[in-house]
Amino acid sequence: MARAGLTAERLARAGAELADEVGFEQVTVSALARRFDVKVASLYSHLKNSHDLKTRIALIGLQELADRAADALAGRSGKDALTALANVYRDYAREHPGRYAAAQYRLDPETAAASAGVRHAQMTRAVLRGYDLTEPDQTHAVRLLGSVFHGYVSLELAGGFSHSAPDSAESWARSLDALDALLRNWPAQT
Repeated sequence: MARAGLTAERLARAGAELADEVGFEQVTVSALARRFDVKVASLYSHLKNSHDLKTRIALIGLQELADRAADALAGRSGKDALTALANVYRDYAREHPGRYAAAQYRLDPETAAASAGVRHAQMTRAVLRGYDLTEPDQTHAVRLLGSVFHGYVSLELAGGFSHSAPDSAESWARSLDALDALLRNWPAQT
């Protein structure tokens, strides 16, 4: 019999909180059972395994990020939209480091296709419409933006920019200026 009050959704939400506290890689069904002061076996009526738990946390992170991005992008275009989207990722990562890491968890193709990850790609492409890129350059630009946003944020969260001047916020702003300039002057395919 399932413990009263425990649901897959409640466990996933608690797992997301735990990820922010201890890191996404440290989240397990065992750690979650300790949080609820229950036996691990009692959670298996709601979760298949740790992979299922991590997938559910990833879906929460993707959804929250997509909702924030949609709000931030409303009515914006060009550099303003680019900056808004980039700042959503950076701010979310700082506020919810575990959920941010979870949002990058590898999902199976079917789960990924049904997730808010699709909205992320659509919003990034919407930002790029302000730069008049066509395919395949738009796909290259989506990959570039993802690499810069996630790479910078990951290095910053790991403390990679904390030991030298200028402040990482200044470098972030300069990086976004450089991305905007690159997108406005996208090199022709040779």
